[in-house]
Amino acid sequence: MVSIQLSHQYGWIILVGVASAFLLVWQGMQVGKMRKKFKIYYPTMYSADNNVFNCYQRAHQNTLENYPQFLMLLFIGGIQFPIVTALAGVIWILGKIAYSLGYYTGDPAKRMKGSFGYIGLLTMLGTTVCFALNLLGYL
Repeated sequence: MVSIQLSHQYGWIILVGVASAFLLVWQGMQVGKMRKKFKIYYPTMYSADNNVFNCYQRAHQNTLENYPQFLMLLFIGGIQFPIVTALAGVIWILGKIAYSLGYYTGDPAKRMKGSFGYIGLLTMLGTTVCFALNLLGYL
């Protein structure tokens, strides 16, 4: 049996998790504003003729699709490497903001401005794998 004691620095991990929730709220509000502006009512997910709205919706949807992986990697990798993982989480969040702002222009290619967020995601993948290998006695 393995006993894990969290460092006080794990608080940074929790705060990054909270910040990520604010990211989702912000993106959802942006989609809501566009729904109202373009008169696209629920339950319509995507518009058949309004690509600007679709870009807003897609930015939010993409974040939701990736959110479970982000949270898992953040909260597990942060157990052993709280500072590195928290910083990586912040990079992911900033990448998603840049991704969204690029997408919000209506030109989907501009979403790539947020691709630096993958640096954060890959770093969190690394801290999580290292933690797992450590638990297994390989590191």
